[in-house]
Amino acid sequence: MADIRIDKARSLLTPPEARGASPWAALGAAALAATGAMLMAGVMVLGPGVRFEEPAVAQPLFPNG
Repeated sequence: MADIRIDKARSLLTPPEARGASPWAALGAAALAATGAMLMAGVMVLGPGVRFEEPAVAQPLFPNG
């Protein structure tokens, strides 16, 4: 019984085999970095002093009714 537990512990402690690098992972990382760069560029272009004013309330077509 003890030998089985030791063998199981040894198998759990061995590091998993490394998989090869995926080109899809590199493409995903590049897309994520590009998206972040575009969002940061948008913040820099607008800047902290830009305000979007609320539009005026639409007036009715006929003021008396």
